[in-house]
Amino acid sequence: VQLQASGGGLVQPGESLTLPCRASGFGSNYYHIGWFRQAPGKERESVSCISGGGGRDTYYADFAKGRFTISRDNAKTAVYLQMNSLKPEDTAVYYCATVTGWNYGGPYGMNFWGKGTQVTVSS
Repeated sequence: VQLQASGGGLVQPGESLTLPCRASGFGSNYYHIGWFRQAPGKERESVSCISGGGGRDTYYADFAKGRFTISRDNAKTAVYLQMNSLKPEDTAVYYCATVTGWNYGGPYGMNFWGKGTQVTVSS
């Protein structure tokens, strides 16, 4: 499976942005997909995950709860990360990847990564 994140850009604090992650390859709709981000000088961290197929199960990092929403559209083989009330600390390169699963500690088993997309939140 191949993944491609897009939709990044420069936004002001408080604004919203939706990032699509488009997947291609056999069975791509059945993969669990996660969003991750890496800010300058910091380690990559998980943001949110959604289960394959119907996308009934989701995971959110604490900082994403209440502000970010993950969803998937299997007809478009895409997973979306809607980000509201963006803050300067959300500035990072955002990546999507397939994940094996997740638990209280976050996702694990990241196998296929897409190229990232830059999100900059600044006034």
